[in-house]
Amino acid sequence: MSEDAANSELRAAPLAYENRTFLNSPDGRILRILSEYAEPLARFRREKIQDTVVFFGSARFHSRAEAEGALELLQKPGSRTPAPPEEQERIRQARVAVEMARFYEDARKLAHMLTKWSMGIASKRHRFVVTSGGGPGIMEAANRGAREAGGKTIGLNIRLPYEQIPNPYVTPSLNFEFHYFFMRKYWFAYLSKALVIFPGGFGTLDELFEILTLAQTEKLAKRILVLIYGKQYWDRALNIDALIEAGTVSPADKDLYRVADSPEEAFEILRRGLTKFHLQEPPPRRERAPEIAKTRG
Repeated sequence: MSEDAANSELRAAPLAYENRTFLNSPDGRILRILSEYAEPLARFRREKIQDTVVFFGSARFHSRAEAEGALELLQKPGSRTPAPPEEQERIRQARVAVEMARFYEDARKLAHMLTKWSMGIASKRHRFVVTSGGGPGIMEAANRGAREAGGKTIGLNIRLPYEQIPNPYVTPSLNFEFHYFFMRKYWFAYLSKALVIFPGGFGTLDELFEILTLAQTEKLAKRILVLIYGKQYWDRALNIDALIEAGTVSPADKDLYRVADSPEEAFEILRRGLTKFHLQEPPPRRERAPEIAKTRG
């Protein structure tokens, strides 16, 4: 051994769980996945969250006040000059935004009603906590309504190439951000006792059909209520009867979900269903008489 080598000091290697190069490498993927299971689980236990009601819907909807304010700026009252075609299209979109703002306000009201009711349930843990994807639109409306009712509310956000910051109404200790879509989906489904589907696009359809498929194939160990909100919108966006006519789904599959058109109607469906399936004591199981062992002659 050379004198230089003998006199040099070898630095301690970093601990594996502090080695960022390893943790961010393909070899560390399993640890990153486990972290997105274990860390939320620890927080849910610490915050005493027993179960949730998940709201899905478009991230593009705005509150009524915001939508009306944007339209007012575009219309320029008093102008006699017709707007150019591109501006007319913006005005048309702004009018649609005002119309769709109804769903923002309805989600906000429904989340408020549901949270007020759930806070009155005698339990050591928080029941039926309003949960969303943590972003804008219907997600914001749901978290906002729950926050205004004085309850805890959860945001399960996702890190995307474009920034999607958490909306300000999520309870800070229940603000999550995921890298893996499938781990985020796991936490949407694992604690959920009901799913409320407001008008939305591809992401909303993805979540709706995923839960319906799990229910249809009896892969759920619990009863999850699926409530579709906004009959007119969904009658245009979905044609389940066409699937039935083609034989790709059964007529009984329409019983996997309910439809509502007002916050009051939706709340009653949720209240009755959650009470029936998740608050009432299940009927006692009938004990089978012990079988008498057969003896061989």
